[in-house]
Amino acid sequence: MTAHVGVVVTDEYLPGAEDPDTPVLLPAMRAAGLKATPVVWHAHTPGDGDYDLLVLRSPWDYPWREAEFRAWLTEAHRHVPVLNTPALVDWNLDKVYLRDLEAHGVNTVPTRWATTEEQLRAALDAHRGNWVVLKPTVSAGALHTGLLRASSEEALDLGRRILAEDRMIMVQPEVPELSAGAEKALYFIDGRHTHTISKGAILARGGGLAGGEYSEDPQPVTATAAEADFAESVMAAIDAASGAEPPLYARIDLVTSAEWGIVLLEAELFEPALNLHRVPEAATALAAAIVQRVGARAGG
Repeated sequence: MTAHVGVVVTDEYLPGAEDPDTPVLLPAMRAAGLKATPVVWHAHTPGDGDYDLLVLRSPWDYPWREAEFRAWLTEAHRHVPVLNTPALVDWNLDKVYLRDLEAHGVNTVPTRWATTEEQLRAALDAHRGNWVVLKPTVSAGALHTGLLRASSEEALDLGRRILAEDRMIMVQPEVPELSAGAEKALYFIDGRHTHTISKGAILARGGGLAGGEYSEDPQPVTATAAEADFAESVMAAIDAASGAEPPLYARIDLVTSAEWGIVLLEAELFEPALNLHRVPEAATALAAAIVQRVGARAGG
């Protein structure tokens, strides 16, 4: 019998919609012999349908509906396996996971954390006169994220807005290479590095987004041997730190900096754009990995 896999998205799937991966992934999954259906998570009642597996892909409205998303994920997993697993998502959803990875030897951007205005002011004072990036630890699409002077009223105001939403704040020094667009995203499917993408600069100095709106310019690039080795070490640290099942897919965001060397920016483990439209062969690899995961569960 053909296995039925639900691909979890935010909105109804339409060709050419904002999610660039689904239009490429669904045909690849069907070509691999799967029945593949998009599933809008907030319109889906766990237990409905005949799914053998749910694959999280673009539940991109979760920062606004975090409690609802967490509850749905837990309940959905009671009825059908979900990948990446809810345990891994729970660990990865809040960027405090970076502290766990740092404890496991991963080089990260020096970060100060704040849950009160006093801690916020102390974090900004530590960088006074310099540019810093402020963002909440639960965020997507550069939500409430700014590249600002640490001594500016704008930085304090942004921090206060984040605190008002009962969020923890990350305060990091500007990485010049990141501001110049040198960030790379290294993608892994079933533990294998499949492709690397450069997205360009996202944040504008002084607040807001480069170009006035959130926009990426994903271009396939080549990772250096050192960057690939670093990303491999991050993947190993994820397994050790999270204690969860290894991810079906992962995106390791890094930049090679003059001051700190190669640093991890984020490890995206449940909703990263995989940019399959830029590297279609990665869609084939992901579809094959999903087939293997379905088979392993059926055999177990």
